[in-house]
Amino acid sequence: MPRFLDAGDCGLVVEFGTTIDAAINADVMALDAAIAAANLDGVRETIPTYRSILVIFEPLILRRSVLKQHIADLVQRGLDADALPRRGWIVPVLYGGAAGEDLETVAALHEITTEEVIRLHSGAQYRVYMIGFSPGFAYLGGLPEALHTSRRTTPRMKTPPRSISIGGGQAAVSPPLELPSGWHLLGRTPVRSYDPGRGERTFLFGSGDIIRFEPVAEAEYDRLCRAAEAGDLVTQPFDL
Repeated sequence: MPRFLDAGDCGLVVEFGTTIDAAINADVMALDAAIAAANLDGVRETIPTYRSILVIFEPLILRRSVLKQHIADLVQRGLDADALPRRGWIVPVLYGGAAGEDLETVAALHEITTEEVIRLHSGAQYRVYMIGFSPGFAYLGGLPEALHTSRRTTPRMKTPPRSISIGGGQAAVSPPLELPSGWHLLGRTPVRSYDPGRGERTFLFGSGDIIRFEPVAEAEYDRLCRAAEAGDLVTQPFDL
């Protein structure tokens, strides 16, 4: 059973673990889907994260003790993480230079070449653990251990839109927004993870999706940016 933690008068945290782990995150997402399917009167919103889910509820309609029992029953009946929809995405990246000003720093810290950083980063497969911090900001697990890098001692107040970055043992895809960040910038992508003009595809990535990065040259990056501005997703899905 998960651990239940109170979060104010209207919140209940359901915690499945304390580490970044694909199985734990799959349980979080499966419970999120199960709560949505149960359509419990009084549940206002659910916010899934790496290892827990926050359930916002109306206490005048749904008592906390009753909500806990509902969730315990859902867990005891079994959470089917394998039934959750997942998608794979090939994300093009322009590495280094003005697009990724920390690439050389990361290479120097690990005493490897910038080419090796790109090879390691683009050769891995990443799981989208959660969307948070800002609309469409995708937190990724799967960064090769050889690239684990402590965050910057001095965060930047602004980083470029659509940045590809790493921090600690995580990687990330930024939305098309300028954001503060203490993560290291390796490159930029033309892909827009968040676009309110896309209707049902406002948010491109979802928790549980898989991302692979593909290095592209500057000319191709510029072409894809123009295509993205015209409404193209500029990312190739692949089967999981």
